[in-house]
Amino acid sequence: MSVTSAQGFVAGGIASGIKPDGVADLAVVATADARAVAAAGVFTTNLACAAPVQVSRSHLANGQAAAIVLSSGNANAATGEQGRVDARRMAELTGAGLGCDATDVLVCSTGLIGYFMPMAALESGIPDLCRNLNGGTAAADAILTTDTVRKEATASVGTTTAVVGGLAKGAAMLSPAIATMLAALTTDVDVDPAVLQAALGEAVASTFNQLLVDGSMSTNDTVLVLANGASGVTVSGRAEVHALTDALTDVCGSLAEQMARDAEGATKIVRLHVRGARTAEEARRAARGVAGSQLVQCSFNGEDPYWGRILSELGASGAGFDPETVTITYNGVIACRNGIDAGTEAAALAAVMAETDIEVVCDLAAGHGEATMLFTDLSHVYIDENRGTS
Repeated sequence: MSVTSAQGFVAGGIASGIKPDGVADLAVVATADARAVAAAGVFTTNLACAAPVQVSRSHLANGQAAAIVLSSGNANAATGEQGRVDARRMAELTGAGLGCDATDVLVCSTGLIGYFMPMAALESGIPDLCRNLNGGTAAADAILTTDTVRKEATASVGTTTAVVGGLAKGAAMLSPAIATMLAALTTDVDVDPAVLQAALGEAVASTFNQLLVDGSMSTNDTVLVLANGASGVTVSGRAEVHALTDALTDVCGSLAEQMARDAEGATKIVRLHVRGARTAEEARRAARGVAGSQLVQCSFNGEDPYWGRILSELGASGAGFDPETVTITYNGVIACRNGIDAGTEAAALAAVMAETDIEVVCDLAAGHGEATMLFTDLSHVYIDENRGTS
């Protein structure tokens, strides 16, 4: 199960010297024959986007790519023109090492913001890696920062032999549009770049964009996919497009959940469903209001079923509803009915809050709009990790 599960792809990861502790910090994912193929990407909406994001957007303008080079330990963000020069140099080195054009290489970086890339390490590391690609698992290990475990996933494309594979990193600065992370996906279907872009966008919207850990959006968020057609499966009709979108969604959804479970200091995974909103957009607004509330997150860390905080955030979200018709449940146990305490025994709610996975349903009773968010609690460990530069 890795980014090389799809036919015709290679990958690898090494320690190049970006990180001072000598751990793996450089990865490459590429077509096995270095041929440019259909490609698509979704990037951060942060105006202060990093140099690799700017370069990758430019290189992806023609809807094709042959390789992705990913580095960890330095974000190459807030580095001005020198940052763009360095990101383009990473693409040049990768292209030379694999045998493809530099403009067919996409670049991803993650790590500290505001520091120039240690290019001496990459000048030697990228050629070394291109000569010795050692597998998808090594690549998944090489992109981690504060993550504690690698993140990989695969899914079949419908009932065909085609596959979607992927790897990702992410443990903090996770917020919708999109979650702070890097993700590289591959698939061996034959598909038009525009169709691939639409399918990836839909997959990201229902997975990474519904994940929130701390509400902070990174400068480097990137999700990329390469499609080489090696399986012989062509995606063109509505049914085939639907199957590809589902496979991309399955992989992105798995990676998003793995991120949540590895989030810095997290002890609870909360699946929040808001239903009964006037519109889907109002449901999303309400869900994000609850998921992004530090007070709500802290109450889950303290295993306190404090539904009043949830009701308050629903009311502050801008969604329209009557507070006196709202029902809130924790793993099916009703805590709030018609906007007031439901009178449920404290022991029943305490048992729910002691669990690691908790499903919260908020029914606004105002319409048919629905939305879902995946979020975590907020702990002392998170604060300790982020009270300094990290």
